[in-house]
Amino acid sequence: MLKNPIDHFSHPDDVPPEKGSLLNQYQKLYPCNPQARAPLAEILQLHREKDIVHFDVPGHKQGKGNPDLTDFLGEKALSIDVGSMKMVDNLIHPTSVIKEAEELAAEAFSSHSAFFMVNGTSGAIQAMIMSSLDPGDELILPRNVHRSIINGLILAHAKPVYVNPGVHPEPCIPLRISAADVAQAFKEYPNAKAVLVNHPTYYGICSNLEEIARLAHKANMRVLVDGAHGTHFYFGKDYPVSAMGAGADMAAHSIHKTGGSLTQSSLLLLGEGVKDEVSYIRQVVNLTQTTSASYLLMASLDLTRRMLALRGKEIFERVSELACYARDEVNKLGGYYAFSKEAVDGDAFFDF
Repeated sequence: MLKNPIDHFSHPDDVPPEKGSLLNQYQKLYPCNPQARAPLAEILQLHREKDIVHFDVPGHKQGKGNPDLTDFLGEKALSIDVGSMKMVDNLIHPTSVIKEAEELAAEAFSSHSAFFMVNGTSGAIQAMIMSSLDPGDELILPRNVHRSIINGLILAHAKPVYVNPGVHPEPCIPLRISAADVAQAFKEYPNAKAVLVNHPTYYGICSNLEEIARLAHKANMRVLVDGAHGTHFYFGKDYPVSAMGAGADMAAHSIHKTGGSLTQSSLLLLGEGVKDEVSYIRQVVNLTQTTSASYLLMASLDLTRRMLALRGKEIFERVSELACYARDEVNKLGGYYAFSKEAVDGDAFFDF
């Protein structure tokens, strides 16, 4: 079983426990690495220590106004469930600690920009589509997509152009769209504005995203990636290429799924291809994202980004070992098949 990464420090005696020690230990162990910072979490810790009296929302008043909730969640959680104020910045128009936290996330995930999303990857996907398509525009996408993508098309008044994925015969699960099928769709629908790819699918199956991105950019189409289950690709060894590494223009990632943050917290990553549209994309994000962003969710993104940036390779190496062990044990039972890279065919099952 994986331990908390904080327990993996080489010299724990060099990092004595103290107030806010969890926030300080990384900076002491990585003094020259900016990724050791967690600016939003740090300011929330400072806010907690100041014991500020609030005359604003939320109404639970750091738990004092709702003892049942305090008993259930604990004082620490409720003490940082605050409203937007100058000290802790504002997600709608970040200028200080949230801005810095998003910049650190962009660096950690090898992207030009990163937006904290508190209404899940569904919100990030809708923002990708709405900022990329005008009413009547066509989007090339696989038939087996998440409902948020269909909702995004509805909101954008855009038109879907479906490419049917294959089906793997033994586990009987849908595969990915092949680069050849996508290239054919480009020929048949040359006026399409973008292509959207799941990377990976719910089952971990990947298309040849690099080739699809190359073909799309050659056709002057934007590449959008639903990477809800692909956070680990940025940090693990021998994993499929990440969305940003493959040349995607925009990618939505559920950091809570395979990264470790709180449920409903995600990132929207922007590549170099849309660097001139960051302000516009922020405006589109703000159309549907709440104005009462949860600082618990945002702090979890900040802390998780730091953990992954500093310890991600080590963590996911261990995770891969455990996954391989589990697959081997399942396949020994008989009557079950937990597939792995042996099923890769270089086409609709390009990587895993």
